[in-house]
Amino acid sequence: MSTKTEFTDYMGLRDLLSDEEKLVQQTAREFVNREVIPIIDKCAQDEEFPSHLIKPMGELGFLGPTLPEKYGCAELSNIAYGILMYELERGDSALRSFASVQGSLVMYPIYTYGSKQQKEHWLPKMAAGEAIGCFGLTEPDFGSNPGGMRTKAVDNKNGTWTINGAKMWITNGSVADVAIVWAATTDGIRGFLVEKGTPGFSTVRMKGKWSLRASVTSELILEDVVVKEENILPKVKSLRGPLSCLTQARYGIAWGALGAADNCYQTALEYSLQRIQFDKPIAAFQLQQKKLAEMVTELTKGQLLALQLGRLKDQKKFSPAQVSMVKMNNVKIAMDIAHTSRTILGANGIMGEYPIMRHSNNLESVYTYEGTHDMHTLIVGEKVTGIPAYR
Repeated sequence: MSTKTEFTDYMGLRDLLSDEEKLVQQTAREFVNREVIPIIDKCAQDEEFPSHLIKPMGELGFLGPTLPEKYGCAELSNIAYGILMYELERGDSALRSFASVQGSLVMYPIYTYGSKQQKEHWLPKMAAGEAIGCFGLTEPDFGSNPGGMRTKAVDNKNGTWTINGAKMWITNGSVADVAIVWAATTDGIRGFLVEKGTPGFSTVRMKGKWSLRASVTSELILEDVVVKEENILPKVKSLRGPLSCLTQARYGIAWGALGAADNCYQTALEYSLQRIQFDKPIAAFQLQQKKLAEMVTELTKGQLLALQLGRLKDQKKFSPAQVSMVKMNNVKIAMDIAHTSRTILGANGIMGEYPIMRHSNNLESVYTYEGTHDMHTLIVGEKVTGIPAYR
């Protein structure tokens, strides 16, 4: 598989980056080449997350990287964050998913909607990789319609709340020190910080996946879980809270999927130059060149789309619908590139020696989570027509 020092850059994207953004890309790529690529196939085969990499990722500033330095974070631009997600997913979607959940779905809501005490307690630990978080929104019966959630929280009128319900498909769930659980109350949708070991709170790790095999995916079960008032995120009382977190994560996915695509493309390109058939490399044949030309074109278009979205985000001029467009587009082209890359490698493309089938299977999940491809299509459709077609 490819361990090139740079991402595929057909249109001079790197020339548009700041020195800090270039350094982030270089640092992340070196980390992935050194620490992830040599072990990730075995991790996926064994259904194990490389947890020994969490603290090194924290030390490098990979966790919650856009948040302020006073909490131990790197305070990077959104473009730098996107490039970081690109490089982590070039290693595996499990690494990017871990960082996305930790930063965008747990640290971000604590920073944005949490109390001073919550921020001071959790953010430095999570930035350092000393505490792990998960995000409990999706339920067994409610994914695309989070407003239908059945998890309920009741105010006991004595400074505590009781939560009952279940959450499904939760990344990091079984290894998290704290879960942000979103629950319906008489006062709107509220976010609760539920710590590991709280009576009535349990997790079940979901095994037997054909996708995201190196990622920890779990069900959260809450049976009469009592939490203190101080564990509520005080600054949000509606679906705006969890949906704003998903927007942050979807932005990272829009970049990250391209990292998987790039790894597949570079692997296919290198293989095509080395594989000899009929006394010449298969890269010399027109059909293979057509595949490579189309892949690099789609990858480049996705990069430029993500770059512009990052610029808008840094300028605070972006919209959730724009994030939906880029997530929708970039994950789909990443899937297509992975599938096409496999055909170039032929039978070798199914082997763990190469990353293509692992990326391809991972992208099947990325296509669905954080908003399905179809839902993002309808969000863009509503934006351009003014007519919501999903309800």
